[in-house]
Amino acid sequence: MKKPQYIGVIGAGTCPASTYGIAKDLGFEIGKRGWTLVCGGLQGVMEGAARGCSEAGGMVLGILPGLDKRSANPYITVPIPTGLGDGRNLLVVRASDVLVAVEGGYGTLSEIALALKAGKPVIGLQTWKEIPGIQHADDYLEAIQLISFSLSSKGGHKK
Repeated sequence: MKKPQYIGVIGAGTCPASTYGIAKDLGFEIGKRGWTLVCGGLQGVMEGAARGCSEAGGMVLGILPGLDKRSANPYITVPIPTGLGDGRNLLVVRASDVLVAVEGGYGTLSEIALALKAGKPVIGLQTWKEIPGIQHADDYLEAIQLISFSLSSKGGHKK
């Protein structure tokens, strides 16, 4: 049995409609490929990506900062309450094989740093251009190509 590929999508909990649309398109492509989407489970970029993945028939894990499963956005397939607040960012990173940062603020920056420190591939869409180690994509389709390359070059899993 083939092991599932877990793709983390990280970004701000509030975002403009254009960013939400990018996240939704990215999530749809992730779901269409049968990859599992991992996110923080709340609104903004997380909801956009979860919605797209869900609409494509994909699985969405929402690693929540609080203890209430009902705080998850309606597109989360499996809500995982942690009670860890921002500490849940580490769980999002560790659960993911590859991460895509879509815009985002300091919370996204913390996830990028944790991912790079753990040796996980990080793809950036309109985010933190000055950080070495991020592979930048011009659009969600290029991000999908970079995800595919990262998964194939690492055997799909990184230690």
